[in-house]
Amino acid sequence: MKKSIYSLLRGTFLVSEDSFKNWKVIFFLSALALVMIASSHSLDKKVYEIAKLNNQVKELRSELYDGRTRLMQLKMESSVVKKMKEKGLAPSVIPPKKIIVKPES
Repeated sequence: MKKSIYSLLRGTFLVSEDSFKNWKVIFFLSALALVMIASSHSLDKKVYEIAKLNNQVKELRSELYDGRTRLMQLKMESSVVKKMKEKGLAPSVIPPKKIIVKPES
C-alpha cells in the first residue's frame, strides 16, 4: 500500500513501459474537463442574455401601458375640448343632422 502511494506521488506510472494507456486516459479526462468548462461558460452567457432580454421585455411592456394610458386620456372628450379651446375652437351647440342619401332608381 505504501509503495503504491509512493509510486503514484513520484509519477512512475507515467513513465513505465505500459504508460501509453495511462496517458490516453489522462488526455481523455483532460478533454472532457475542457468541454465541461466551455459548456458551463456558454450556459452562463445564455443565462445572462435571457435575464437581460427579460428586463427589456418588462421595460417595453411598461412603455406600452404608459402609451395606452396617455392615448386614452388624449381621446377623452374633455381633453379634446380643452385642447380646442386653447386654439380658439368651441364645441357646436347645434346638434348634428342626419343626412340620408336616397339611391337612384
